[in-house]
Formats: sequence, structure tokens, C-alpha cells
Amino acid sequence: MTSIEKEGENTTMFNSTFVRPLHFYLGGFYNIPHVKYYYVFLCFVYIMTVLSNGFLLSVIYLVKTLHTPRYIIVFNLALTDLCGSTALIPKLLDTFLFNRRYIAYEACLSYMFFVLFFGSMQSWTLVIMAYDRFVAICFPLRYNIIVTRKSIVTILLCSWTSLVMVIGALVGLLERLSFCASVVIQSFFCDYGPTYRLACNNTYINYIMANFTFAIVIWIPLVPIGATYICISIALSRTASREKRLKAMGTCTSHLILVALFFIPYLGTNLTVKTNGIDPNMRILNSSLSHTVPSLLNPIIYALKTKEVINAFKRLCKRKKINKLVSQLQTRTS
Repeated sequence: MTSIEKEGENTTMFNSTFVRPLHFYLGGFYNIPHVKYYYVFLCFVYIMTVLSNGFLLSVIYLVKTLHTPRYIIVFNLALTDLCGSTALIPKLLDTFLFNRRYIAYEACLSYMFFVLFFGSMQSWTLVIMAYDRFVAICFPLRYNIIVTRKSIVTILLCSWTSLVMVIGALVGLLERLSFCASVVIQSFFCDYGPTYRLACNNTYINYIMANFTFAIVIWIPLVPIGATYICISIALSRTASREKRLKAMGTCTSHLILVALFFIPYLGTNLTVKTNGIDPNMRILNSSLSHTVPSLLNPIIYALKTKEVINAFKRLCKRKKINKLVSQLQTRTS
């Protein structure tokens, strides 16, 4: 038994039904030289994620012409990207760059909840984006009737509420477990699977709930996304105008890149673990990149290069210049 495990045993709270550790220990990468450079890279990723998503959120908020259903969805994606990265990366850097690997039991569950929740919300925001593109391309004349600000806000609120309940139930089920052996979580954050597998009592319910949640977050969203693109492909094949096809394919391609960036790493890692097994260091690397890189690339790929956002930013700059000139004239005249 390692010294970490012994220390975990010596700092437990006993109850008549369970054993709860005061702390968990985040294992992270094992026996990799110069691994701190990777954490410095994640620090850079976080800074760029904050700047790009913060910029996009500011532009959408300040420019009224972007207060459309489509950009409400983009705003929600940027918000969840920013919150998800903020929930994960600063604590990750504090843990491994400054070697503060012990985390209190309650803090670990909170950490787990917010990372999993914002990741889940990113998944379903991509579904809502697919719905927006589906209506815009397949029912262009009815788009403004079907996709309204009220309907999009309602869908987003339902998604937030539903996922809070699902992830809350998932994390809450850990309260029924006894952790009477190791307290070392073999991951870079308080990941659900490596945490519940440390328990020494029956974890079958946690296993079922973990698979149920994975299906809700990864497998089920792919069904409506795939269905919408089948319908979009059929609609585009019937469109005579080449310009309309290219325009529609432009927005769809950006969205499909986001879908691939988010879903493929999760599916690849999960399927590899279930079939052949995977090296723990490789699993942590894949998982950490899956949690961080899409949040950086999403605003760049989908929004910041679009004409609407670029033009909105130009108008915002012109407005600031005009306001500055007006204020200078007022000071001179006074």
C-alpha cells in the first residue's frame, strides 16, 4: 500500500453506512519527463480561449443586429466554452504546476459537476445549431416563424435545466459509495469513472448511470445531428442555384468541423478503452485535449471569421471612434 493510500485511510470520516475520505489525490500523468511544458501549453490554450470567447460574447452582446436566434445559440456555445475551460484549466494548472494534488471530497464533487455539466451543454448546443441550420435550409420561407428568439431561449433553458438534473444525479450517486481503500484518482481532474471505481462497495448503479449519461451527452446528440444533415443533403440536391448550395455548405461545413472536434475524440477514446484498453497517460492526454482544444477553436471556426461578426465589429469600432470624436469636440467647445 502506498503512502498516499495510507494517508487517505487515516483521514476518513466514518458513518454507519459509508466511509468518506476527507481528500482525494489527483494522479495525473505518470513518469513522463518535462510534463510541465504540457501544462504551460494548456495555460496558453486557456488564455486564448478566454480572449476569443470573451471577444465573441462582447461583440454579440453590444451589437444589436446580432441579437438573432442563430447568434443567441452562438452566444450560448461561447459562454459554455468559456465556463467549461474556466471550471477545468485553472484548477488543473494549480494542481499539477504547483503540486497541490490533494483536493477535498466536497470540492472534488463540485469540480466534477461543473466540468461535466459544461461539457454536456457544449454537446447539446451543437444539436441546437444543427436544428437551426436544418430549418434555415429546408424551410427557408418559414425560418423566421419557426426559429424565433423566444423558441431558441426556451430550448436552451430546457437544455440547461435537464442537464443540471442529469449531471447532478450522476454526481450525487457518489454519496452512496464507501471509499475505504485508495484515494488516488488516476486522471487529470475528478473524472467520474476513475472516481467511482475507487469505491469498495457495490458500484453497479454508478456504472449504469455513467453509461446512461454518456449516451445522453455523446450518442443521442449524434442522432438528430445526423438526421438533420441527411435532410439538408436532400434539400441541397434539389436546389438549382449553385450559389445557394455553396452558401449553405459554408455554414454547414463550419458546424460539422465543430461536431467532429467535439465528438470524435470522446468516441475514439471511449471505444479504445472498451475494446483494446489504452495506456493511462494516453487516455489522460486524449481526454485533456478533448476538454480544452474545442473550446478554443469553436469561436474561431464558426463565428469570428463570418461576415456578420466582422462587419459588426467594424461598426462597433466606428461607433467608438465617433463617440470619442464627439466627446473631444464637447470638451473643446466647453
